[in-house]
Amino acid sequence: MTTYITNIGLLATPRGDSARRGRQQGEITLLRDAWVAVEGGKIAAVGQGQPAPEDGDTLLDAGGRLMTPGLVDAHTHLIFGGWRQNELGQKLRGVPYLDILAQGGGILSTVRATRAASEEQLAHKAEAVLAEMLRMGVTTCEAKSGYGLEPEQEYKQLRVIRRLNETQPVELAATFMGAHALPEEYRGRREDYIRLLCREMIPYAAREGLAEFCDVFCEEGVFTARESRTILEAGLAHGLRPKVHADEIAAIGGSQLAGEIGAISAEHLIVCPPEGIRSLAAGGAVACCLPATSFYLGAAYAPAREMIGAGVPVAVATDFNPGSCPGSSLQLAMNIACLKYRMTPEEVLTAVTLNAAAAIGRAGTIGSVEPGKQADLLLWNAPDLDYVCYRFGSNLVGTVMKKGQIVHEE
Repeated sequence: MTTYITNIGLLATPRGDSARRGRQQGEITLLRDAWVAVEGGKIAAVGQGQPAPEDGDTLLDAGGRLMTPGLVDAHTHLIFGGWRQNELGQKLRGVPYLDILAQGGGILSTVRATRAASEEQLAHKAEAVLAEMLRMGVTTCEAKSGYGLEPEQEYKQLRVIRRLNETQPVELAATFMGAHALPEEYRGRREDYIRLLCREMIPYAAREGLAEFCDVFCEEGVFTARESRTILEAGLAHGLRPKVHADEIAAIGGSQLAGEIGAISAEHLIVCPPEGIRSLAAGGAVACCLPATSFYLGAAYAPAREMIGAGVPVAVATDFNPGSCPGSSLQLAMNIACLKYRMTPEEVLTAVTLNAAAAIGRAGTIGSVEPGKQADLLLWNAPDLDYVCYRFGSNLVGTVMKKGQIVHEE
């Protein structure tokens, strides 16, 4: 049996099964008076005008609304205990993040809260956030560990991700990020912790199928570029594709490393230098930019226009986390990407669909409205893509479909 979604006022979608770069990032398909046929959870056909359904087929009227692919949030720190509203005052007084971290706050504060939380508590909290994201159009989401910084605590976070993948509609991609910070108990013993990561934690996470990717915070005061290479190469040896938190605060070689090591993505990139952009372009990494983090921290914005000009595919994600971006709205990130990165609505759509899917190895199955792709679809309470990027502060998503099933409707 086929389900036909008809009377789509405007269908807006990128095309292809790989990341779009350069001018291609803004070249999307726009079909007016469109329809989409769904069979077995996948897109069977796309057309314009009136389809020709058979007896027994189902018709859904889109009401003349805008349709896009489901949104993909390619960078989140979804699983954590506690919050960090107590740090707001320090941020307002201009205390740098690395100073907060050095005082035992920041990531280390969340580590203590996460270690104290049960799997059930972590799952309940994250499930509520995923429900928020779903209502705002996110159908696939990357989720990192990194608030355990100890073997069993890291595995606990990854088990929660696996559990949530089975119990709620948003599809999750798991990233092991034990190299998020140096735990307090390893102060003065950096090499010991790196050995623990490489010899025990990474092999276990890979062997148990708990993660697809390995990420590292390559940053001043956290892990050096050399240390990050060691950790990511250990991940590669066990089948975990590398990601790099790079150039968020200081350019210490993270973006160059991402290109050299063949990372699937480099994240943040607020202070990415020209040589880093060249390395990303040569290595084929997706630049996963996080404009809501820059907004929240009052920081500079990643050079997204320069990246697009250099042929680096750009994705946009929330960076949802309890410290530097306690917000789950990918729609807000889209607005900020237009206003501060100066990306066009067409480029932004690609950034939160196909390029974001490529950043988590799923561009062949999601990220565009094309035959053969998974039927992850959104109907917006909007006439066109410009309206979505023009409005901010309101949830404009009306209907969310995951694998052809309606999972949320206003």
